[in-house]
Amino acid sequence: MRRLLIVATLLAVTSVSAARAANPVRDVLWVALQGCVLAKKAAGRSFPCLSVDLGDGERPGTAVLRAPGQPTHTVVMPTDNVSGIEAPVLQGPRGAAYWRAALAARHAVSDALQGRLPIAAVGLEVNSVGGRSQDQLHIHLDCMRRSVMAALKAHGPAVGETWAPFPIPFGKTRYLALRVPADRVEGFNPFAALARVPGWQGKLHDVSFAVVAADPENPQAGMIALAYRMPEASAEDLMDHSCRAARSHRAE
Repeated sequence: MRRLLIVATLLAVTSVSAARAANPVRDVLWVALQGCVLAKKAAGRSFPCLSVDLGDGERPGTAVLRAPGQPTHTVVMPTDNVSGIEAPVLQGPRGAAYWRAALAARHAVSDALQGRLPIAAVGLEVNSVGGRSQDQLHIHLDCMRRSVMAALKAHGPAVGETWAPFPIPFGKTRYLALRVPADRVEGFNPFAALARVPGWQGKLHDVSFAVVAADPENPQAGMIALAYRMPEASAEDLMDHSCRAARSHRAE
């Protein structure tokens, strides 16, 4: 059975790769995802993914995968072919569904740190076309930089429910910020929210965003989205894939 599964996976991956874009380097994630989906269908296993939800008529499929060699860095992907932040399908219910799947997967980061990082402190992030290496939508999950969390704690109360400049820059980058009230977090669609920024509709290929709890210790504070637009925008710079803050907890 195992040999048959391997052969079937290779055939499926070869077929899918041939049908994709001309740059195979940007399809590595998509190929890995196909292996996960096929393994789930054929043997009920998700490997090499952490989990695979094939979805149903009302809920699109999603998969959760750990970044190679990074114990906390996790990505959540559609099982369907969705290129990235610029995909029109994300403006509708599917965008909200993928967001909910990413929220639900935050425990993978917290679990990897044995609970030293609260689930609410796990950040979610998506890169622009120029700021990403893969052309399959993947929502990054990981720790946020301590400086980012400190800035949100200090200036978060000034963030309202409409997009406006965050009071201070992060590095040299000026972000727009949006508060998502606690009772709207589950139904939030960040992709649709970005399209409502004046001048950004139809230009989301150059946008990157990150979202994290405004105050991990206060569930009623909701979440704050941070976004900016540049040809190679990457809000992933707000993340700390080494999770120094959580690991320093262990040393204490």
